[in-house]
Amino acid sequence: MDVRRLRLLLELSRLGSMREVADATGLSTSAVSQHLAALAREAGTDLLEPVGRRVRLTPAGLRLADHAVTILAAVDAARLDLDPDAEPAGTVRVGGFATGVRRSLLPVVRDLAATHPRVTVTVREHEPLEAHALLESDDLDLALTYDYDLAPAAVAPTLRLVPLWSTTWGLAVPAEEPVRDAHDLRRWADRPWIVNSRNTADEDAVRILAATAGFSPRLTHFLDSLDLVEDLVEQGLGVGLLPVDRPTRPGVRVLDLAGTGVVLTAYAATRRGRDAWPPLRLLLDRLRAPGGS
Repeated sequence: MDVRRLRLLLELSRLGSMREVADATGLSTSAVSQHLAALAREAGTDLLEPVGRRVRLTPAGLRLADHAVTILAAVDAARLDLDPDAEPAGTVRVGGFATGVRRSLLPVVRDLAATHPRVTVTVREHEPLEAHALLESDDLDLALTYDYDLAPAAVAPTLRLVPLWSTTWGLAVPAEEPVRDAHDLRRWADRPWIVNSRNTADEDAVRILAATAGFSPRLTHFLDSLDLVEDLVEQGLGVGLLPVDRPTRPGVRVLDLAGTGVVLTAYAATRRGRDAWPPLRLLLDRLRAPGGS
């Protein structure tokens, strides 16, 4: 099978229409259609089926597109190995949690726009459980995820995690609360607690912290935004975890839970065997470089 046609099939699986593939590759829609028809003959099975005025991949087409990722990554890696001056090119689909995107990804994307204009990075916000699932289904090329030392993530053997950075989290409480015994978690046992709505790691960490202190937390609010966590804490509507190094508004204080603190570690996650693809390898190298996270 012609690898150029495999690349067109892969682009169709990602972009969804012949017109978008044509625009992305500089070919005409007719030429894209002819190449994919030829690929179907080479594969010996139908790869596309009509849906109204559009087309979609058949089950065989979807399977071949999944194989195409590995095949094209190997071809690109071979070319790069033979030509070390080759310029990485392509679209890298990244999903990740907001702090990871803001802290690690955005500075790298800004630099790549200047140094490697043929590499495009698309960004979607996802919590770790969502991002891992999207990686496994090949709907993402790279995910920025996290876990806590108290609640390590269970990761599928098909995925590879590279640690990027770590930060300590403490307990966010109203600043007006008296300082005396503030660090004793039992003091907050009867308060409503705030955890993440789309990832269980926060909830697991809070339950373990509370169990260590001898109580069961009343999980009341489920929020993704750290700013919203601050809003509720400031108004006395609950307590929850926040990074100790994150600047907070005057009405919120983050207690350093010395000895029982929670350490969050951020990771760059990929499917095993895919990180040889030059644009993805370039992005990973930049993320892991000093100053890249």
